[in-house]
Amino acid sequence: MNIYKTNINKFFYIFLLIHLSVWTLIPSLTNQNLPLDTIEALAWSSNLEWGFNKHPPASAFFVEIFYQIFGSNDWAYYLLSQIFVIFTFFIIWKFSYEFLGNKNLSLFSVLLLETIYFYNFTSPEFNVNVCQLPFWALTVYYSWKLYYKKNIDIKDGVLLGFFAAFGFLSKYLFIYLLISIDLLFFYLIFIKKDKKYDFKYLIPLIVFVGLLIPHIIWLINNDYITITYGLHRTGLSEPNFIDHLKYPLIFLVKQIGILIPFFILSLFLTSKFKFNLKFNDKKLLFLLSINILPIMLIFLTSFILGVKIRTMWMTPFYLFIGTLLIYIFQKQINLKKIKNFYITFIFLFLLSPIIYAYNSINQIDKRTDYLGKEIAAKVQKKWDLEFNEPINVVLGNEWYAGNLSYHLKSRPTWEGELDKSKLDSYNMFICVDNICVGNK
Repeated sequence: MNIYKTNINKFFYIFLLIHLSVWTLIPSLTNQNLPLDTIEALAWSSNLEWGFNKHPPASAFFVEIFYQIFGSNDWAYYLLSQIFVIFTFFIIWKFSYEFLGNKNLSLFSVLLLETIYFYNFTSPEFNVNVCQLPFWALTVYYSWKLYYKKNIDIKDGVLLGFFAAFGFLSKYLFIYLLISIDLLFFYLIFIKKDKKYDFKYLIPLIVFVGLLIPHIIWLINNDYITITYGLHRTGLSEPNFIDHLKYPLIFLVKQIGILIPFFILSLFLTSKFKFNLKFNDKKLLFLLSINILPIMLIFLTSFILGVKIRTMWMTPFYLFIGTLLIYIFQKQINLKKIKNFYITFIFLFLLSPIIYAYNSINQIDKRTDYLGKEIAAKVQKKWDLEFNEPINVVLGNEWYAGNLSYHLKSRPTWEGELDKSKLDSYNMFICVDNICVGNK
């Protein structure tokens, strides 16, 4: 099949639809229960605030929208996750076309991403990492508009600040992208002096800070609990000299492993990988800034502080790596000899959901095997034997209590970890295995 002779737009949208369908259907059919992070977000969303003990509020906000529409139907949250993924692909497609001026090449930029397991195998679990994806892509896209245009568009500046704020409110690691982009602008404006400084550049910053104010106030009022949690997850509280070497090395090895399928597929684009990098090329400079610089900063964080970088944290960092590779090698890609690329792509595309389904069906004792509905039904039955009022509050950790909040028809509000002093404010309650449900 010669894709280059067909309607590329049509093929791209078919690809998005297939991706959406496969990665919504497979986990919906093979999982008994939603994954941990999605249940956590649903627990938080039952009592929306401007932040939570582990993360800022954006992921909870989006799952709550879907809960209000679809209720406790698991497939809806797999769908939500894939909507975020394919919308991100669409932004990358649009960005790549503006960058490369060729729809075939922009298509390759997106198809290459399908080989990275962040965007397929782990994507059914809607969490803060998936929540970042469209905002990461949109921040890059509107930063490019601001960077490349001679006249700064106020609307683009407002949108850039808006998307950057939502990205940061998804996960604090978004700051690595923002720092990388800011370093690029600093280089161009103050060192290279390619442009006269325009105070319109402050528009994204003003919008960004303005949208963060409620979360910052919440953070101060809650003793910076979200930041403390993030630092604890890195192992910073237990410093060890060898960690400054061990953790960066582990990080590099994992990144190479993650990208092996990506590089395998890229081998079918051309038989020759010759390049001549010109660092006065603004497009190349921008692509290096959004692809390489954030990863270098993460590596330096691990090296300097001796902290471990968890693999899933890197989910948004590779969104534009396909565009970078295609941009560097675009002159060596022969569209008339691209058949093997599509054959390999189809093989890898099918392999990932097959492995996911096999693991989901054959492995036991996973979070997604948890009998959340059945346990909620037992708790409800026990409650109904004692009380006539509905259950409207639940106490316990996010997983067990979150499952009850999600599965019980009354959708009780999750009020945090079990604290017996809180029970005094309840009109009635029952407790089962370190989880309490009640009415207040």
